[in-house]
Amino acid sequence: MIVEQVWTANAGRNFNYLIACEETGEALAIDPLDHQKCLAAAKAKGWTIRQILNTHEHRDHTGGNQQVIAATGAPVLAHANAKDKIPEMGRGLRAGDVIKIGKTVELECLDTPGHTMSHICVRSHGDTPTLFCGDTLFNAGAGNCHNGGHPNELYNTFVNQLAKLPEETLIYPGHDYIARNLGFTLDREPDNAKAREMLPQMEKQDTARALVTTLALERQINTFFRLTSPSVVRRLREVFPDLPENPDPKTVFLRLRELRNKW
Repeated sequence: MIVEQVWTANAGRNFNYLIACEETGEALAIDPLDHQKCLAAAKAKGWTIRQILNTHEHRDHTGGNQQVIAATGAPVLAHANAKDKIPEMGRGLRAGDVIKIGKTVELECLDTPGHTMSHICVRSHGDTPTLFCGDTLFNAGAGNCHNGGHPNELYNTFVNQLAKLPEETLIYPGHDYIARNLGFTLDREPDNAKAREMLPQMEKQDTARALVTTLALERQINTFFRLTSPSVVRRLREVFPDLPENPDPKTVFLRLRELRNKW
């Protein structure tokens, strides 16, 4: 499996992706908002885009569908419940469905509600497990729930699905928010040494060659995986004095998401 991360350089700091089969050159385009860059990248690599995957229905992820379809004839795959929200959708996906790319690549679909209720993440199995997570999981952060989602569902997705993936899983999100998210981590957990070490580097990183984190690293720097950290809990109780001394992880997650909405 070959992964090409396409940096859009737009105001939303979107990442688009091409995933290609080494043997056949067939490719899947994930959330190809910047259709020009995605088509140009495929052409430069000698790949043929055969399928389009939308992780969810928001326009900053589906906005390039029509142009890529016009150029390639590729069908659009998305969550089965998004059929009324993504006009171009051809194949509805459910948890456990498999997307095949050429002869060598298979991706498993995860039903990951929270950011929206029709959100798909896809993961690869193999020597290097990989997760393409749209707006569910960001580097050092979590998706918001403003436009059709729910924080309770996002918590369940994090705890019951994402947290159970292999530690070495590579994380490919839909946006580059890592510097801002590390700032939030340090606001909530000032003694997080790894986040403090990384922040200056991430503030000046070349987003055309962005850092790819692992789940193991996310557990160190992502507040939404650090729900039992004494520092996180202590700081949270300063803002929410009604919290018990040892709040349950779900309560911590929901209060963190509430704070991040305003931060």
